[in-house]
Amino acid sequence: MAANRNLRADVRTHPNGPGFSAMSGPMLIDSSKGARVAMHDLGGDGPSVLLTHANGFCGRMWQAAARDLRPVAHCWALDFRGHGDSESAPDEGYEWDGFADDVLAAVDAIYPTPRLAAGHSLGGASILKAELARPGTFDRAWVYEPVTIPAYSLPREGVKALGDIARMRKEFFVSRQAAYERYSSRLPFNLLDPEVLWAYLDHGFLELADGTVTMKCPREVEATIFENPDRSAFDRLGEIAAAVTVATGTDTDPPAMVAPQIADALPNATLETFEDLTHFGPIQDPPRIAASIATALFGD
Repeated sequence: MAANRNLRADVRTHPNGPGFSAMSGPMLIDSSKGARVAMHDLGGDGPSVLLTHANGFCGRMWQAAARDLRPVAHCWALDFRGHGDSESAPDEGYEWDGFADDVLAAVDAIYPTPRLAAGHSLGGASILKAELARPGTFDRAWVYEPVTIPAYSLPREGVKALGDIARMRKEFFVSRQAAYERYSSRLPFNLLDPEVLWAYLDHGFLELADGTVTMKCPREVEATIFENPDRSAFDRLGEIAAAVTVATGTDTDPPAMVAPQIADALPNATLETFEDLTHFGPIQDPPRIAASIATALFGD
């Protein structure tokens, strides 16, 4: 199915040659299986850093953290296929290898090449899968509760429940303000930093001809991704040579519970625990997350 119904008018095709202007609007780059993924230049000075988002969200939700990283890094945010301003082929199945391909397509489009990528949930898992697909892509990675979960920890009834929840999400709102009022009063969205929540509504929602707004990542796409988790990467984590910071909150959901196992399986990993954060940590407290990414970027 096509991921997006109408792209914003400021989406531009990828020009030949490296780089594009900060905050000038997203550009589309070719990925695998006919997907074209959107890249957002969030600006900054220093080495390039690629930022990747969680399932159902969009790259511009990283812009608050990127602002704090600007003195030390030049940040780029990716919209995965099926999300934000990206496009998918009509027969896209949303297998997780495709998200790793999106990461690699982004890396190839950025100049200078990013040597660190930071990702949240699906984004973190996709960074690890990209490194497995093309060893040596990254020197360092920062991943917050990557959904790189052992197959034995993925009961089918659990992933089906996540898909069912995604399909029940309210699909249309009369305005972005109405969506903000709903989300900001309900778990888990009321945990989000208000600036990040507005970034989601501004860049992860599409305004329709009648003035209503709807998610750019359709409910069925989000559900399909939940219901088809990657079951292969965990057993190969020992092949990753990059220095990886595995960050985690302390809630009782599987991604937090498995994060220490992921760190143990990686040959060169550091586990960083945020005692007061949940699985939504990167979009709960952008300044602390930015500080952690900066440490990973310049650490020994």
